Amino acid sequence: MSAPLSVCVYCGSRDGADPAFAAAAAAVGRGIAQRGWQLVYGGGRAGLMGRAADAALAAGGRVVGVIPRSLMEREVGHAGLSELHVVDTMHQRKRLMAERSDAFVALPGGIGTFEELFEVWTWRQLGYHDKPVGLLNAGGYYDALLGFLGETVARGFVSPPQHALLQVSTDPAQLLDAIGAAAPRATAPDDYGRI
Repeated sequence: MSAPLSVCVYCGSRDGADPAFAAAAAAVGRGIAQRGWQLVYGGGRAGLMGRAADAALAAGGRVVGVIPRSLMEREVGHAGLSELHVVDTMHQRKRLMAERSDAFVALPGGIGTFEELFEVWTWRQLGYHDKPVGLLNAGGYYDALLGFLGETVARGFVSPPQHALLQVSTDPAQLLDAIGAAAPRATAPDDYGRI
């Protein structure tokens, strides 16, 4: 019997301007818990991060947060999680989140979310892991980015197979089902130190 899936969620520490973003974050957190999976995220209590975590907890799910000490000291850490790991650096945060996860999903967010998404997508295409990477295009937030990503293929910098490694949906349940079907089970931790 395989262990429950752990899904790493990247998203904003703000709610953003469209109520669709908060609704999507809550739907993802709730959907992860309802499937018997575990949510892994950046440990914050504000914005979409907090909404996803709170929804998962309210639905009876396990939530693991990883937060740098500097942010914890500014009192943005979520105190009600199943596990909260306080680390020294952002690099340690990202590594631990990746090691604890079987799949990755990005929701609307800012430059931190972009950086995390592109990093795990790059690691996937380089063969450092075989975990699915998903993008939830809530409220059309990523429309312009998705158009640009199409340009990267058309102009010869990203191959169609590389592009296809990113699973995109506007529907939280559909995206969770897709990454759940694609996620490897009961695998050994990946050697993220090779990056």
